[in-house]
Amino acid sequence: MERRAVDLWVGLFVVAGFIALMMLALKVGNFGAYSPKDVYVVKAHFDNIGGLKEQAPVRSSGVVVGRVSGVRFDTKKFDAEVTLTMDGKFQFPTDTTAAILTSGILGENYVGLEAGGEEANLKQGDEIKLTQSAVVLEKIISQFLYSKAQEPATKPKEE
Repeated sequence: MERRAVDLWVGLFVVAGFIALMMLALKVGNFGAYSPKDVYVVKAHFDNIGGLKEQAPVRSSGVVVGRVSGVRFDTKKFDAEVTLTMDGKFQFPTDTTAAILTSGILGENYVGLEAGGEEANLKQGDEIKLTQSAVVLEKIISQFLYSKAQEPATKPKEE
C-alpha cells in the first residue's frame, strides 16, 4: 500500500508541474485570459511593425489597456494596418499617439499609447492618426556603417 501512495504523490506532482509549464507558456506567449466585456475597436497605420503579432498587448503608462486583434497589409496605403481592441473602461483622446515598442529580455513588441489633450475621445471604428513605427535594429546598424564608410580617411600626423 505504501508504494501506491508514493506513486500517487509522484503522479500529482507531475500533473501540477505540467499545469505550471502550460500557464508559463501562455503567459510568455501573451495568450492569457484578457477578455473584457465592454470593448471598442480602433485602427492605426504604421510604416513598419517589426515583430508585432496578434494578441500583443496595448499599453499606456505600463498598464495593459487592450490587445492587438489584427494585423494586415493595406494595399491602398501600402503600409501595415493594426487593429486594436481596447478595454471600454479606458478612454483615450482623439489625438492619442501610438508607437510600436519593445520590452523585456525576449524582445516582445507591443503598442504603446500616449494620451493627447483633446476633449473628444476615440470611439468604435476611429483611427489613431499619429503613429511611430518600430525601430528596426538592422536598419540602424546599416545606417551607422554607411555613415562610417562615407567619412574621409584621416592621415596619421607626422612629427
